[in-house]
Amino acid sequence: MKGKVWLVGAGPGDVGLMTLKGREVLQNADVVVYDALVAPGVLGLIPEGARRVFAGKRSGNHFLRQEETNKVLLEEALAGNRVVRLKGGDPFLFGRGGEELELLVEHDIPYEIVPGVTSAFAVPAYCGIPVTHRDYCSSVHVVTGHRRKGAGYDIDFEALARTKGTLIFLMGIAALPDIAGGLLSAGMAPDTPAAVLEKGTMAAQRTIQATLSTLAAACERVSVQTPAIIVVGRVCELAGRFAWRDRLPLSGVKVLVTRPRELVSGMATLLRERGAEVVELPAIRTVPVKDMTQVDGAIENLARGGFDWLVFTSPSGVGIFFDRLLTLHDLRALNGVKLAAIGQGTQKALLKNCLRADFLPSVYDGETLGRELREVCAPGSRILIPRAAIGNRELIEELEKGDRLTVVDVATYDTEYAVNGDATALMDGVDFAVFTSASTVRGFVAGTPGLDHTRVKAVCIGKQTAAEAEKHGMKSWTAEKATLEALADAVERAAGEWKTVN
Repeated sequence: MKGKVWLVGAGPGDVGLMTLKGREVLQNADVVVYDALVAPGVLGLIPEGARRVFAGKRSGNHFLRQEETNKVLLEEALAGNRVVRLKGGDPFLFGRGGEELELLVEHDIPYEIVPGVTSAFAVPAYCGIPVTHRDYCSSVHVVTGHRRKGAGYDIDFEALARTKGTLIFLMGIAALPDIAGGLLSAGMAPDTPAAVLEKGTMAAQRTIQATLSTLAAACERVSVQTPAIIVVGRVCELAGRFAWRDRLPLSGVKVLVTRPRELVSGMATLLRERGAEVVELPAIRTVPVKDMTQVDGAIENLARGGFDWLVFTSPSGVGIFFDRLLTLHDLRALNGVKLAAIGQGTQKALLKNCLRADFLPSVYDGETLGRELREVCAPGSRILIPRAAIGNRELIEELEKGDRLTVVDVATYDTEYAVNGDATALMDGVDFAVFTSASTVRGFVAGTPGLDHTRVKAVCIGKQTAAEAEKHGMKSWTAEKATLEALADAVERAAGEWKTVN
């Protein structure tokens, strides 16, 4: 049975610029063939079970030749796999997507194209340069700056100069002097505004502004690195005025988020809204316990009115418990039982089931939850706690100090380490790692055995998480409250302090 190939544009770097369809296709991939220009944040979206094939390509440095990449796509599809060819930017804009289709068409392999956001327009936008503006130009032109070995440029510089529009050169940094020289020889004014935009849409984004005649020298002075694009035209004058991203509080900061995959989006969204580049690397996963006998027994007891309180210590616990409850009963099984949640995240998980917690502690940790809950429980209350098999004892110890309280602690899910792919490589350039539990710290450490963990700067949701990070030599900052908003605030605080020191 034949498989299928999807050519997917990964966008210019910021994972938020990958299309919804691209993400959907990627999540269902069996095999992912990806380039060097695919950003770490996008690589973090590759599902755990998918096999990765690196076909890295930068100018003059090819891990796989194009013919070999084409052959890989064909062979994997013939083996019946769902193959995603993940390409930086858009696969049909100087991405050689058309070449990769030739062999597939020849062998009647099904395929789809998922367009991507091109760096030609996204990167200038992130740098405050509108590629068109009615007061500055009436056209925009995208040109490849790459040329085949031993060949000259097949570019009509005179035609480009006559357009008086915005010129965007992709893959042209190595040939910047030749490109500038060609435009100058074609009659373009030496003082034409120009810019090189380095690592656009990512934390290391940088704008080098100059004129057409001075741009090459300016870039040489600051050692510009790829990926970078060249923009020539009067719109470059607007970069300083419209540089919106530079004004965000976490601009220039790259953050690794380690929450479980099903919970990572909320934290990542908060950080991206503040300007951070976010790499998602779930360090743990939560899975139902293999033997649900005790859980089922507790649910049946609950349905008969055997408990007064139902206590949840994580969003994952809520999801897994209610998935099981609804296979046996419906929400009427709660039968008037009161609900307690350890924090706002767990409360939000309850709300998804149309339920609201009757009790939240003043501080979102197990010790405080147990101490404060026992004060509001009636003497002789029966309490059910469906939670992780490795849950800490503080919650139980505090509840057992109450007046004749009966506590049933049921292992509902296991926590497993879930770091996948080349996790150590994903740490390249990361400024801070965000941890929402001690388990995420342990999972991260287990998944990055070659990493010097003493160089990791950890932002932690609570004191127990910080203690685990410090045990591995990490420098840590702790959120003032155990909420995602406070954790994002802590990243801002840590970034400000670190910039001041360094």
